[in-house]
Amino acid sequence: MKLETPDTSTLEVSVRLGEDYPELRDAVRRLCADFPGSYWQKLEDSDSYPTEFIQALTDAGFLAALIPEEYGGAGLPLRAAAVILEEINAAGCVASQGHAQMYIMGTLLRHGSEEQKRHYLPRIASGELRLQAFGVTEPTTGSDTTSLKTTATRVEGGYVVNGQKVWTSRALHSDLMLLLARTTPQAECKSKTDGLSVFLIDIKNNLGKGLTIRPIDALINHGTNEVFFDNLHIPASSLIGTEGKGFRYILDGMNAERILVATEALGDGRWCLNKAVAYAGERKVFGRSIGKNQGIQFPLARIYTELQAADMLCRSSAALFDAGAPCGEQANIAKMVASEAAFHAADTAMQTLGGFSFAKEYDVERKWRETRLYQIAPISTNMILSFVAQHVLGLERSF
Repeated sequence: MKLETPDTSTLEVSVRLGEDYPELRDAVRRLCADFPGSYWQKLEDSDSYPTEFIQALTDAGFLAALIPEEYGGAGLPLRAAAVILEEINAAGCVASQGHAQMYIMGTLLRHGSEEQKRHYLPRIASGELRLQAFGVTEPTTGSDTTSLKTTATRVEGGYVVNGQKVWTSRALHSDLMLLLARTTPQAECKSKTDGLSVFLIDIKNNLGKGLTIRPIDALINHGTNEVFFDNLHIPASSLIGTEGKGFRYILDGMNAERILVATEALGDGRWCLNKAVAYAGERKVFGRSIGKNQGIQFPLARIYTELQAADMLCRSSAALFDAGAPCGEQANIAKMVASEAAFHAADTAMQTLGGFSFAKEYDVERKWRETRLYQIAPISTNMILSFVAQHVLGLERSF
């Protein structure tokens, strides 16, 4: 069996241990302290978007962490952005309502024209524009991205878009959408990954003009939607990079997405563990704290070990990414391990708190629901295992 792991034998990459970026972590914690559990509970009651929280993150510059300084951002490495997301969730808040901007704008930054970058990035960094919507998944194709059916047909002065996307979160709370659409029929392409293009769509100015957004009532309050395109006319300037190369552009940002989401899951896991440990020490039954019982201790200790392992995977994958080294294997494994550790932590917290875990005021049931998503999106565990089997172990492609 031939392994296809990239050769990194001559690469020197260091991984910082402990609380790296301590000042950044402290700043995020201070901001999150203004948004306690009651804030998120009220949003769930009305199925509302955390507008005030996202604005606070924007004003503090956290959502512009990866945008270079020349375009008004902080110009920080991916690891710093991951730390921001980790601390948001570790504080009991919800990073997912703003995390997309961090990895979506990478496509614009790496493949957009200088004119596009000068026009959009400073306004995204300042908060004048929100880039939070990512139109990729479709109802009939799911993870089979190369078979998507949304089309962008070239016409004089631009393109006409037709099709449908699903699970497009934050579309009603974003000014811009990054859209992947087919510009050349698959039958006319040499490779099934050819003929797909990326566009930056102006949501606000196109609603009701060929663009329709319908909210989906879901298990968690992520503001997710169906998006319909019916002869939507967009200018030629909407195209990012070269027509037909969009799939490669999307893949280019997936490692960053995996690493950021993995570290975000880690933060959720830490919140759940801390909540459970505190309750186990305070809750008295039969004249002693429940935390004195090994039946409570051992599951919590196991969660701690799983989170520590996930933490190291998150750190090492980010270190490779920031060094410009191949990191597909590490990023995918980090995402899988962190997603499972986070849900194990939430499930163990539910078990530790017992009946009280079902009470919304404790926020545990909310985190339980939120952490379950990580094993499904933005990529499912089975897709990661398929990647490892084919690209790392060298096994035959299964689909």
